[in-house]
Amino acid sequence: MSSVAIDPKKGSDPYSAGEQGLGYIFQPRFALYQALELPEDTAILIEKEDDLDFLESSGKKTLASLKHKAIGERLTDLSVDFWKSVNIWLTRYQANGRVESDYQFFLFTTSSVAPDSFLRFFLYGADATKADPSLWQLTEDTLATSKAKSFTKIKALLSGLTALEKEDFVSRITIVDCTPRIGDLPALIKSQKMRPIRPDHRDAVFERLEGWWNDLIIQMLCDPQSEPVYARDVSEKLFSFSEEYKDDNLPITFEDATPTAPIDASTDNRLFVSQLHHLNLSPSRIRNAILDYYRAFEQRSAWARQRLVGSEEIMTYERRLTNEWERTKDALFDDALNAPIEDCSEPELIAVGKKLYTWAETEAQKLAHLKIRARVIEPYVLRGSFQILANKRPYPTVYWHPQLLDRLSKAAGETE
Repeated sequence: MSSVAIDPKKGSDPYSAGEQGLGYIFQPRFALYQALELPEDTAILIEKEDDLDFLESSGKKTLASLKHKAIGERLTDLSVDFWKSVNIWLTRYQANGRVESDYQFFLFTTSSVAPDSFLRFFLYGADATKADPSLWQLTEDTLATSKAKSFTKIKALLSGLTALEKEDFVSRITIVDCTPRIGDLPALIKSQKMRPIRPDHRDAVFERLEGWWNDLIIQMLCDPQSEPVYARDVSEKLFSFSEEYKDDNLPITFEDATPTAPIDASTDNRLFVSQLHHLNLSPSRIRNAILDYYRAFEQRSAWARQRLVGSEEIMTYERRLTNEWERTKDALFDDALNAPIEDCSEPELIAVGKKLYTWAETEAQKLAHLKIRARVIEPYVLRGSFQILANKRPYPTVYWHPQLLDRLSKAAGETE
């Protein structure tokens, strides 16, 4: 078996694709960072004419090449990273009207430009007039020093331009070196763009924002005909997520969640499911109850992990639900049953139990005081919380069938 030599100074496998892998995931994260920096009417496309395309409402278009390099790397005169981008830009420049086009070209790289390289004249804010004899001439002369075949196409494209077009082309190029690395971007976004959000909520908001953004990027990559996303879309989504972390609200992140294991109500022996079987409910209603239980349980657990709610708030919320359930139960049982519970027929007991459950399923959510917080209106939170209360053992806090507690007590006694 052959072995791979490891450079102890670098501490890495020479065949490792680590930096290349970082480059791929750097692209969407850097795009998000830029989206929060750009004017809100800017359209953003990924992997169209370059790594990123930015289209302003004025028609000006910026093509951006992104390079995430190993720490300490420098950009020198004949660096492939620069000339690969030039190759792309020259092609776009010639195909889109040359001096008449509205294109600008940016290279964002985590490496730094070597101080003795002519590329320093392309740096953002640099004075290109100091280039001698001229920046376009330096570009052409530097390119001529290489005999590599990889530069042949670039030389041909550049030679096809007039002197005026060469000068115009290079004037459109900007290098932004020492761009923040992928691991630095989250902290920059949170510190620079999330100041109105409480510091202890910023991690959660960023995680949600980036998750939404990555899903959007995947859709754009899968569908070449997809519409661009606008910077304002990112601003609006950030605002929407941040609103969920206000004192009168909570983030809703499990509205479409399903358990990893298939739902099978016929073999589910949890108490809240057994209660529904006792009411002879349809399989679809029982399945919905299982989903509500799962979503509410997972949501409440997520809130607790993020320290958005404490045990005292949950206890107070469940107490409100229990008190309202108790009042409704007493009223329904009193109105619907014409005899003591022990003298009622099973069909009568099932019928009134169904009415009570239907109230919890459809009517309780209309009561403002039964929301865990004022702006949390998603029904699964309340419905699932009733299921959680109906699942407590040995005796549930809420129940539907009027004789359930007696039957559980009897069953427990027989077991003993």
